[in-house]
Amino acid sequence: MTNRYRPQLSSSSIHLTQDVEVMDEHGRSSVIAIPAERPLTVYIDKRELVTLMTLGANPEALVLGYLRNQRLVRSLDEIISVQVDWSVDAAAVITRNGIADIQERTAKKVVTTGCGQGSVFGGLMDEVDTLVLPADAQLKQSVLYRIVDTIRTQQSVYKRAGSVHGCALFSDSGELLYFIEDVGRHNAVDAIAGLMWLDELIGGDKIFYTTGRLTSEMVIKGAQMGIPFLLSRSGTTQMGHMVAQKLDMALLARCSGKHFLLLSGKHRLVYEPHILDATLKLA
Repeated sequence: MTNRYRPQLSSSSIHLTQDVEVMDEHGRSSVIAIPAERPLTVYIDKRELVTLMTLGANPEALVLGYLRNQRLVRSLDEIISVQVDWSVDAAAVITRNGIADIQERTAKKVVTTGCGQGSVFGGLMDEVDTLVLPADAQLKQSVLYRIVDTIRTQQSVYKRAGSVHGCALFSDSGELLYFIEDVGRHNAVDAIAGLMWLDELIGGDKIFYTTGRLTSEMVIKGAQMGIPFLLSRSGTTQMGHMVAQKLDMALLARCSGKHFLLLSGKHRLVYEPHILDATLKLA
C-alpha cells in the first residue's frame, strides 16, 4: 500500500452558531442560535486571492476544494501547506512552485447566483466541453430514497439554527461519506471536493446531494468532481439544466419523501415500481 501525499493542514476549529436574544410577536424574549458567518481571506504564496464568506466548518477542505474547482491547482502535491488562522480570518496556502500566470487567470471573475455571492475565475463554461462522465453509471430508485431519508435524519446546524445549506456525498449504495454545511452551497461543495481530493476518491460512482438549488456553477463543479448524479431538495435553473443535459448528467430536483423530478439523464435512473406499490398498500 502506497502512502498518499497530504499537504500540511492546520486543524482549526471555531464555533458554528451564536446565541442571540429575540422577541416574538407577543413581546416575549428568548434566546435562539443563529449560524455564524465570517470572512476567510485566502492567500496563495502571500498573494491575496479571494475572501470567502463561510460558516467556518472544515476551512482547510474548503480552501483545497476551491483551488481545485477553480482549476488553479491541478494536483494535490503542488500544495505544501494550508494553514487557517481565525484570529486574523485568513488561510495561508504555500505551493511548491507557485501558480503560473495567476494574474491573468484570476483577472476575469464571474459573480454567480450562489448564496453569499459565489464567484468563479475565467469563463464559466470554458471547461464544460472537456468534461466526460461515466456513460454506464446508474442510480437505483431505492438508493435515491435511502439518501433522502438519511438527509432527513442527519443532525445538522440547520436543524439547530437554520439559514445554512447542506451538501453531502454518497456512495452508489447510498452510504453517507461526507456531510458539509455552510452559508453558501458553493462553499459546501468546494469543501467536499477538498475532502475527496485528500482521500483520493473518484466521483464516477458517487452521488451528490444539496439542500439548495442546482445552478450552473453547482452542476459544473459536480462534473469537475466526476459525479454523474446531482440531487436537490430544491430545484435547478435553466442554465444548470442546460449544462446537465450537455454533460448527460442525471439531475433530480424536489427530492423529498418519495417524490422527485428527474430533469435530465433519464436513462441513468433505474425505476423500481414495487417500492411505491408497497408504500400505497401500507397507506
